[in-house]
Amino acid sequence: MSSPRTVIVFGPTGKVGSVAALTAHEEGAKVILAMRDPSKSIPILDGLCIERVQADLTKPETISTAVRQTGAKHAFIYIAHGGNDGMRGSITALKNAGIESVVFLSSFTIKHDIRAVPPTELVPYIHAQVEISLDDIFAENGVAVRPGYFASNSLQMKSDCLAGEVKLPNPDALFDWIAPGDIGRVCGSILAHGTEERVVPVVGPHKLSYHEVVAEIGRVIGKELRITKVSGEEAVQVMSDKLHVPRHFAEWFVTNITGDSSDISNSPDYAKAVENIWKYNKEPVTFEQWLSENKALFLA
Repeated sequence: MSSPRTVIVFGPTGKVGSVAALTAHEEGAKVILAMRDPSKSIPILDGLCIERVQADLTKPETISTAVRQTGAKHAFIYIAHGGNDGMRGSITALKNAGIESVVFLSSFTIKHDIRAVPPTELVPYIHAQVEISLDDIFAENGVAVRPGYFASNSLQMKSDCLAGEVKLPNPDALFDWIAPGDIGRVCGSILAHGTEERVVPVVGPHKLSYHEVVAEIGRVIGKELRITKVSGEEAVQVMSDKLHVPRHFAEWFVTNITGDSSDISNSPDYAKAVENIWKYNKEPVTFEQWLSENKALFLA
């Protein structure tokens, strides 16, 4: 019987990272939490005897120190903004410090060969550049987990829901609404046990349109909600003004994610992603379950 893995989780304060750490811990791995501020509270992890170290994914020297100090051999990482090298410096630091395998939280928006994604495809391109770095440095020991559309993205409609009118460019757009905790469980399981797969797409258990999601939000918060279809330009303006999203990103998002042709099942990886949510996870959380558990976030 092999010895338990020693794993280091970067970004454990996030909804995905915290569950990845908890899952790896529950599945027998020795877990280290790598944090900018090791004193920060993580509710689902605070009561556990888990080591914490100071590290910042944008600062390779702190990565090297944390890995060497803890003897970790496997790592979970996420997109750390602040550079344009595809996180090559950080991933190199992981390798040089002794990390043997990496699980990277990537994106289901990658639909081409990673080396062929153009810079104009903003979200896929950013994630593809990190996957390229991972491929170049860790080869078969780098795993990209590519989740679909987060259930928590529905919180972008919070202010509209509270006002009673939700403005959308395409209310019929279909998404999988995967629970962040399910993504974390997939990542944590792979972190603890490994996988032979290089890319692990994963989506939620059911597809729902925005119409259906808004209706469910209204039911849960006890408010009658109406949907108003708006132009793409107005949707961009809403994202820029209300959500403070950079305009170039808002334009890409509205055109490519919530546009008229949006249907996540059009992806060639969709069937495999549905299979993976069961393969690497316990029974997946539906959007309705996630919403019931997070009702307070819409009312706060």
